Amino acid sequence: MKILIDILHPAHVHFFKHFYGEMTGRGHEICLTVRSKEISVELLESHGLPYHLISHQRVGAVGLALELVQRTYRLMQIMREFQPDVLTGIMGPSIVLAGKLARTPAIVFYDTEFAVQTNWFVYPLAHSVCTPDCYQGKVRGVHRTYAGYHELAYLHPNHFVADPSKLGPFGVTEGEPFTIVRFVHWKAVHDRRERGLTVAQKHELVESLRRHGKVLLSSEGPLPEDLEPLRVRGPVHDIHHLLAHAQLIVGESATMSSEAAVLGVPAVMIATTGRGYTDDQERRYGLVRHFTERQFAQATRAIDDLLTGEPPRDFGRRARKRLLADKIDVTGWMVNYFEETVG
Repeated sequence: MKILIDILHPAHVHFFKHFYGEMTGRGHEICLTVRSKEISVELLESHGLPYHLISHQRVGAVGLALELVQRTYRLMQIMREFQPDVLTGIMGPSIVLAGKLARTPAIVFYDTEFAVQTNWFVYPLAHSVCTPDCYQGKVRGVHRTYAGYHELAYLHPNHFVADPSKLGPFGVTEGEPFTIVRFVHWKAVHDRRERGLTVAQKHELVESLRRHGKVLLSSEGPLPEDLEPLRVRGPVHDIHHLLAHAQLIVGESATMSSEAAVLGVPAVMIATTGRGYTDDQERRYGLVRHFTERQFAQATRAIDDLLTGEPPRDFGRRARKRLLADKIDVTGWMVNYFEETVG
């Protein structure tokens, strides 16, 4: 089987990297196309994965529309040469367009319910849409679900074991208490309803967390000048080893909150909108606590409670054990689905 995987975001590299290894190991051919967004290209190179760079991230309605046209055109060019049997990716606007034009099935993975405009356009054009079984949105078209989260494609114990020897380059020692804070720039097409934390709230959050240990900041955009020295610095491909040893993850990112949850690290997410998967992680396991920006004071109280009560890592380990008993290795599910459906 010949599979074309389209990468739009750094997290998509993580989602597909073990699928790439499993499928090529079984004799399938894979072609990777990528959009340059943040560290997506750097991640592919760090994992030694060959790729075709077909666009750079644009912003705004006009910029995104132009990028969609560019990506689709470049995909069609690559498809004429590679002749894939199937296309796949997360979110998938370009692959469903190119797939329809070339009469090639496109399998779309997604987990973001409130990306209403994109989902309305993409889902009916896809061969099938694959989501976690906790997905709360409506899918028009063929819908397949699995008992997991995107993050279990790369952080399931079958694929990832936290290594404390990886902490040194990040300036952290084993056993040292530290918290990671993640800020998002809210420029994606589905982020229009998001407000984001104010600069004052960011400062208040950092000062509150500093009372409990080291604070490391991860940010998609620029940080206030006085917070820039706290930015995480270290090898990007080892970031999950850092996450796994944190006492707490705080911030605006649903993806990083979910990564923390499956690693057994409690997370406090502060964002206007939630996700089906973070709701599932909060309701069933207590590993994520979601607050809106208007609930900022409640969020800071929850953080203090987590850091002054039972060690959060102890609670996290117990909750993760229950989570892993309920959920699957998503990469394994993907391999089976492609071989049974397309192969």
